[in-house]
Amino acid sequence: MALAHDAGPKDVPLIHQTIGENLAATVARYPDNEALVVPYQNVRLTYAEFAAEVDKVARGLMALGLERGDRIGIWSPNNAEWVLIQYATARMGAILVNINPAYRTSELEYALNQSGCKFLISAPEFLTSDYRKMVAEVAPKVDSLERIIFLESEAWDELLAQSEKVSQDRLEEIAASLDPNDPINIQYTSGTTGFPKGATLSHRNIINNGYFVGEMCRYTSEDRVCIPVPFYHCFGMVLGNLACTTHGATIVVPGARFLPDQVLQAVNDERCTSLYGVPTMFIAALEHPEVDDFDLSTLRTGIMAGSPCPVEVMTRVISDFNMSEVTIAYGMTETSPVSTQTAPDDDIDRRVSTVGRIHPHVEVKIVDPESGRTVERGGESGELCTRGYSVMIGYWNDPDRTAEAIDEDGWMHTGDLATMDEEGYVNIVGRIKDMIIRGGENVYPREIEEFLYTHPDVVDAQVIGVPDIKFGEEIMAWVKLREGSELTEDELKVFCKGKIAHYKIPRYVAFVPEFPMTVTGKVQKFKMREIAIEDLGLHDAAGVESA
Repeated sequence: MALAHDAGPKDVPLIHQTIGENLAATVARYPDNEALVVPYQNVRLTYAEFAAEVDKVARGLMALGLERGDRIGIWSPNNAEWVLIQYATARMGAILVNINPAYRTSELEYALNQSGCKFLISAPEFLTSDYRKMVAEVAPKVDSLERIIFLESEAWDELLAQSEKVSQDRLEEIAASLDPNDPINIQYTSGTTGFPKGATLSHRNIINNGYFVGEMCRYTSEDRVCIPVPFYHCFGMVLGNLACTTHGATIVVPGARFLPDQVLQAVNDERCTSLYGVPTMFIAALEHPEVDDFDLSTLRTGIMAGSPCPVEVMTRVISDFNMSEVTIAYGMTETSPVSTQTAPDDDIDRRVSTVGRIHPHVEVKIVDPESGRTVERGGESGELCTRGYSVMIGYWNDPDRTAEAIDEDGWMHTGDLATMDEEGYVNIVGRIKDMIIRGGENVYPREIEEFLYTHPDVVDAQVIGVPDIKFGEEIMAWVKLREGSELTEDELKVFCKGKIAHYKIPRYVAFVPEFPMTVTGKVQKFKMREIAIEDLGLHDAAGVESA
């Protein structure tokens, strides 16, 4: 029996360019192709126009004092400015720090301080979030923060005006000094110790991952990709934006956030050929009451990722949305992110029951978590490990946790349990870590537990994921209260609101005298999950078949 160890093809060479160099090459080939279309902002830019706007933002940042290697945070939903800032920072060598739009004050403060952000560019507000108010509260606690720029304000207009003070020649000089291996992006991923970790990615990491994702989707300069997934995450900015700009394809941004009617309208109006989403997004679009009124005939492909895909959903996407070449992708932020992906010509069964085969220039093995032995193909499960160009530089300013994740031989230990069949197709069967995936968002219980401990009435808390038909998993907290406390579920949720992201607030709370424990005192979360499914009547959700 062959071992569960595989390496991707290397016939197409890796790109050895910075993001700016690669964008310039695309602009030279396709100057008149549309690069960025944002219907809700009435933005429509060709590649030549896009490059000019990117350079204006880059020169403006330089004029305001941002330098190569400085960290600049971006806290905003999807918009044209986000894309311009992504490429402008890469152009002049600043490190873009992606901040989840759902973050609240404690999380924002941590990300800004841990990364040492010098600048912050923020939306003024989004939905019920008053970003101005939260930034005003946090800014005095961040010593490194020198400048705050709100979009749709005089400060943003001033940044653009300041670009006149820096010559194009000076920008080109800085751009030419950059190295593809320079860090260019920090993305925070929740940590099991309770604090997010800043996965640090280089030009080389993400330009190549975006390119090969686009290759797997068979992108050309004729493709138009509808991207309703968030830019703060690799799904949006790498699988989306970078896959497009490496191929001369068009980035179509349907809205600031996912709304099924906006997505369907954008596909209809912009004649999109590709559509991205986590399974919950595709479900919402499929179930839209007026879905039949939209012309989706131009769709050909797309990517479904972020959480396991129910078989029925994949089948309907192929049949109802004409996405005959839709692919499933698997990865993690720390690997830029994609390691495996199904191919457009894989049969339906492969596309609904596996996460595909290994990407080019990437190596994967599945090992016994205890012994480190590489398991055999054909059904034996173990921890999925990845090695290659895509593995992050490390966690920002955190060598200890970097060493825990990446071993001496360069293998990134994902914490995911997987199997590999005889032909190299990988299937994710579980997680070693306690990570919960709620609607495509990775949530680590420890982070929520640490926060719940700060409530004066909470003695102990354990957080688990329980099955949910809509989100895949939902958050449940088991809580031990101080003697005499009369804390209610609603009061605990109110305590969380505004301090941790909405998707981390427990949907279910159980007040208990004790937790299921092993004889050695370890909490048995699998037993908690079994009890919760029974008590909450979640048998239907637990039985949903997924890819």
